[in-house]
Amino acid sequence: MVKFSKQFEGQLIPEWKEAFVDYWQLKKDLKKVHLFNNTNNTPNKHQSSSSSLPKYIFSSIRNYSLFGHQHREHGPIQVHRKLASSSFNGDLYETEMLEQFSDTDATKEFFACLDQQLNKVNKFYRTKEKEFMDRGDSLKKQMDILLMLKSTFKEQQGKAGSSHGSKEDQSISCTFSNEEDSVRSRTQQEEMQDTTSTEDLEKNEAPFSDSPRADELAKSTQMKRENGKERTLSGRVINCQGKNLRINIPLTTPSRTFSAISYLLREDLFNQSSRKCGPEGANIHLNKTNMHRAEKMIKGGFIELYKGLGYLKVYRNLNMLAFIKILKKFDKVTAKQILPIYLKVVESSYFNSSDKVMKLADEVEELFIKNFAEDNRRKAMKYLRPSQRKESHAVTFFIGLFTGCFLALVAGYAIMAHVTGLYRPHQNSVYMETTYPVLSMFSLVFLHFFLYGCNILAWRKTRINYSFIFELAPTKELKYRDIFLICTMAMSAVVGVMFLHLTLLTKGYSFAQVQDIPGLLLLGFLLILICPFNIIYRSSRYRFLCVIRNISLSPLYKVVMLDFFMADQLCSQVPMLRSLEYVACYYITGSYKTQDYGYCMRTKHYRDLAYAVSFLPYYWRAMQCARRWFDEGQTSHLVNLGKYVSAMLAAGAKVAYEKDGSVGWLCLLVIMSSAATVYQLYWDFVKDWGLLQMNSKNPWLRNELMLHRKAIYYLSMGLNLILRLAWLQTVLHSSFENVDYRVTCLFLASLEVIRRGLWNFFRLENEHLNNAGKFRAVEIVPLPFHEVEEED
Repeated sequence: MVKFSKQFEGQLIPEWKEAFVDYWQLKKDLKKVHLFNNTNNTPNKHQSSSSSLPKYIFSSIRNYSLFGHQHREHGPIQVHRKLASSSFNGDLYETEMLEQFSDTDATKEFFACLDQQLNKVNKFYRTKEKEFMDRGDSLKKQMDILLMLKSTFKEQQGKAGSSHGSKEDQSISCTFSNEEDSVRSRTQQEEMQDTTSTEDLEKNEAPFSDSPRADELAKSTQMKRENGKERTLSGRVINCQGKNLRINIPLTTPSRTFSAISYLLREDLFNQSSRKCGPEGANIHLNKTNMHRAEKMIKGGFIELYKGLGYLKVYRNLNMLAFIKILKKFDKVTAKQILPIYLKVVESSYFNSSDKVMKLADEVEELFIKNFAEDNRRKAMKYLRPSQRKESHAVTFFIGLFTGCFLALVAGYAIMAHVTGLYRPHQNSVYMETTYPVLSMFSLVFLHFFLYGCNILAWRKTRINYSFIFELAPTKELKYRDIFLICTMAMSAVVGVMFLHLTLLTKGYSFAQVQDIPGLLLLGFLLILICPFNIIYRSSRYRFLCVIRNISLSPLYKVVMLDFFMADQLCSQVPMLRSLEYVACYYITGSYKTQDYGYCMRTKHYRDLAYAVSFLPYYWRAMQCARRWFDEGQTSHLVNLGKYVSAMLAAGAKVAYEKDGSVGWLCLLVIMSSAATVYQLYWDFVKDWGLLQMNSKNPWLRNELMLHRKAIYYLSMGLNLILRLAWLQTVLHSSFENVDYRVTCLFLASLEVIRRGLWNFFRLENEHLNNAGKFRAVEIVPLPFHEVEEED
């Protein structure tokens, strides 16, 4: 049977862990009472055993009379309820002992901790309940505004259809207000509420995080009011049916960005004329697309609200169960009947007696079913209560099967390559120039993917909520077993094709006859990646392609956690990108037909493209930092941008040294690479991992650690430092003896991928602790409409 402490830890909301009952501390305090009782009762064991039965019967009769008569004051304890100074803080509870316990000090310490936990739970529950109630009221108002706009749209569409019979997309004509956009949006108000509630709970600010969600909650009000308006391009104030409304639709896509920019340009061009229009102002139109976007935002807000209400129900039930369990243990240790007395207090406390959450959850269900599910409850529950995808034992079986196949094929390929001497240093080796890049490219990709599966396994073991951080759908996200299956299956196919290719070469086939095989292998994987059929994890493949699209057009797309996390992964895959560029050039230009593998390196524009590929990941990441600075106005993003600029300068110095080889370029390479390495190490340890806090209770680490062994953190910092110095190979020209230099390059590239896998765990650990420090377990969805007072 699973212990309750393990069950309790496995079911609590990770981001709210500090707000739950500290069951482990209560067990420690109870253990002190138990130890004192054992030491006192050992000499008089026989005497106490003979008198324990009458005492127990008398105590039971006395406690039974509590329910029939008012004898609460004669119990072992009495819990006093102190009225709070404000309704927000709630009532406080304090226990007074009316009977003498064997260890008065230890018992007092236990009840003081118990009262503290009860007061903490009540305060947190009241805070979160108020937050969700305010959010619910806002969403109801948003829904009313949306329904009003929809009805207006249908009326105008009906009039236009009856008068003109046109099939064109109609729109709502509303009046544009000439006022400045100086009113704070609902999103900012929610953020301020979250910050206020955090301060009320006396929580310290979490370490710096690079996440956009963490940044949004830490925005400075002073920065938001620069120049009298917010840093947004999408805020518009309209007047429709006598209401002044601000419409805020986030600029998350290029189309919205260009639309907002063109809107601002039109506003500047016709600013003077619009101000002369009088009180009516200028007309703008809200078409079906904008209303659909607003409806989607409100729908997401209801889903997140319902999720938060569900978390609050779990919070209440688990804490109630924890109080019952610890009181039962106390009664067992002390042979007192405390449970009936204290449990009545817990049951009547605010967190257990309030029914606002239940009512609001029912109301959200009704609104969602009516407005977003066409009165279909089953359809609505797919959004409000998404079911987890069941894991199949067949996946585990195939992982073992393909792992065995992969190991056997690798062994056969290695033996054949050793016999033929393929990997020995040769001049003008056709195999190493044409086929080996394909193998090294797939090796780096699936090594990285395998490490990501290990990251997911480690995150699950430490209860790091990676799904919430990456905003992954619970029904579509890849589990670690799925990732291991993909890696073993793909690498078995790759090594099998390479083994077949090498076997044909040893049988006497020429390179020209078998050179199509590696190209067809690459083409097959690309076709699987873009396959439109619902096979081989289609939702994950399409999500990956969308993220790559967002990265490629990063200045135009709003940057979210998953986007810049993936861009950081690409920064560690520069050798793979260069191999991909070379292989694509080799097959697209038709060089494989003539075996002219040096064509792509001789032609100037292909050579320049190969160098540009080395800069692309750092450029994309720098553009993401610039976009986040533009959206949020925080200078820390500009400092982060400088890190990637320094990496680009170091990469440029490396390229120049490889071409020239002079002492001057060597000195510049050492200087630039050293500066970039120090910059990156500082950002890794302090900003991304949140370590090296001087006043931390854990030396050189941070106060909160997800791993129990501190040595793992120190070892990881040392490994990250060593692996960051891989660029020294360029200066030292070190390589393995009797092995082609390309094998050494693959080994060093693999070390960088391993370093990135290590970095991933601690990066998300810091992000999770940042969310937990602000008790952020649900996403705050920005709302599209905000009613503005006329005097504003």
